[in-house]
Amino acid sequence: MPLNHYVTLGRSGLRVSPLCLGTMTFGMDWGWGSEPDESARILDAYLARGGNFIDTANIYTKGHSEKIIGDSLGANPAKRDRAVIATKFLGNLYPGDPNGGGASRKSMVSACEQSLRRLQTDYIDLYWMHFWDHFTPIDETLRAFDDLVRAGKVRYVGFSDTPAWKCAQAQTLADARGYAPIVALQIEYSLAQRTVEHELMPMAQELGMGVTPWSPLKYGVLTGKYTRANKDTIDPGRGEGIKKQLTERNLTIIDAIVAVATQAECSPAQAAIAWLLAKPGVTSPIIGARTMDQLEDNLGAADVALAPEQVAKLDEASAVEPIFPQVFLPGTRTVVHGGATINGVSRERWDLSPQNDAERW
Repeated sequence: MPLNHYVTLGRSGLRVSPLCLGTMTFGMDWGWGSEPDESARILDAYLARGGNFIDTANIYTKGHSEKIIGDSLGANPAKRDRAVIATKFLGNLYPGDPNGGGASRKSMVSACEQSLRRLQTDYIDLYWMHFWDHFTPIDETLRAFDDLVRAGKVRYVGFSDTPAWKCAQAQTLADARGYAPIVALQIEYSLAQRTVEHELMPMAQELGMGVTPWSPLKYGVLTGKYTRANKDTIDPGRGEGIKKQLTERNLTIIDAIVAVATQAECSPAQAAIAWLLAKPGVTSPIIGARTMDQLEDNLGAADVALAPEQVAKLDEASAVEPIFPQVFLPGTRTVVHGGATINGVSRERWDLSPQNDAERW
């Protein structure tokens, strides 16, 4: 699947690439990442392959990520017009200023104006609420979103890292009041993080939100770089936080990924991303690359087609326990377990005939 095999984002007509380029590593302002020149080369290589979907945020590398994108795209109208630039608000770049972040109208409008300046563009294609601000009424955020859309400064709106019930409330309110709908949802989703399959994924599919998973490789844990043999000696470039992810469960997943990658003749990272690409509701996983080699490897995942038995192996290794009401309701209790069997009940839908309903209790 080439990058120019565009897909529509949620319940919208916006066409985006099946892999989105994440730019959290653009700039060295956090002590790690890519120098501006290398970042620009990565961006150009992604665009040259037909990619058009670029994700950033106002707080990424303290605003430098947006500036690097602006220097590359904003200064070139032809490149900017064919790109779909997504950025986020809510993070506070001004410690001590209570309105420097959040999802209030004051904060949103100010953050949008600043992002437009850094990106050197007149409009943002997709504007994300970075995470839920429980101090601000959701109707205020939605109305501010709608005003930005009507003003032509934003084309589409999305939510990131927000509970399913709040997303559902917001989408229902937007529909009822005729506000700009929420067309996309950005959440962490990978073989190592499948709890989103409980509520967030089915909610997004039901309410027309295209899902763009972040960290499909769990901060690099699923690349095959980390193994049982080296987990105590390897020095991760991003600190001790990575080592905390090398749990027994994740090591089991890594073992499965390496085995599947060998069979599929691809890299472990490609196998992990290919598994995610095939999941229902997933529109465009966000890949992050600090180097050209990492970019090329991640992009290769679009050409990997895992066999059903390989998918089943990864499903089994990464299975998570169901939660209420999945454990109780018919037809839903195995949704997060792939082809596995839970408590002796297969994934086949229960027979709800009276005699079997009685046996159920």
